[in-house]
Amino acid sequence: MSAPGMEEIRRVRMPLSREDALSLHAGDMVLLDGELVITAGLPTCQRLAECVEGRRELPRPLDGVGLFHLGSYSREAPGGGFEVLYMNPTTSTRFNALMPGLIRGFGLTAVGGKGGLDAACVNAMREVGCVYFSFVGGGAPLLSDAIREVVSVHWNDLVSHYRLVTLRVEALGPVTVGIDAHGNSLYGDLSQAATDRMPAIMAELGRERDEAEHMR
Repeated sequence: MSAPGMEEIRRVRMPLSREDALSLHAGDMVLLDGELVITAGLPTCQRLAECVEGRRELPRPLDGVGLFHLGSYSREAPGGGFEVLYMNPTTSTRFNALMPGLIRGFGLTAVGGKGGLDAACVNAMREVGCVYFSFVGGGAPLLSDAIREVVSVHWNDLVSHYRLVTLRVEALGPVTVGIDAHGNSLYGDLSQAATDRMPAIMAELGRERDEAEHMR
């Protein structure tokens, strides 16, 4: 028997097919299986942008993959391997300036991290057919338990959490579809709701200030 609510969580294979990406909707809860690429490094994404522009050689194909803003604490394993001890999401907005070019350049089907992405990124995602998966910060043990294999590691001149790492995972998540491939964004909805509430909030603060002045 599945746990309560598990029937509402969809499992998808990574890298996502374009069809699967388009079938997801903002607010959906998802578990991820398969291969994904992670990095927490702004310098790493700058290198990827140079690859898109043809100024640097790409260390592995990235067409249609899932690229996630996940940092990893890793170590060199006995026998020369690479062991990811744990991983945790980093803030995606750090990469806002670079992500539209990467989404379009690689035809990404999924990106992810925490905190969402800006409108320019949402537009690129809608053009390409790409979703944004939102990870809960502080969930390192749960996320790390989903790692089954380190498939490849590139740009080893960088510190471990900046390297371009490909992982095979099983039941990674649950994550939330924060932005879907149709341009619907939970972050945009929340921002708009806050904007809509601001006049009433400011008016109430004004009334409270006036009352405080009259009581002096």
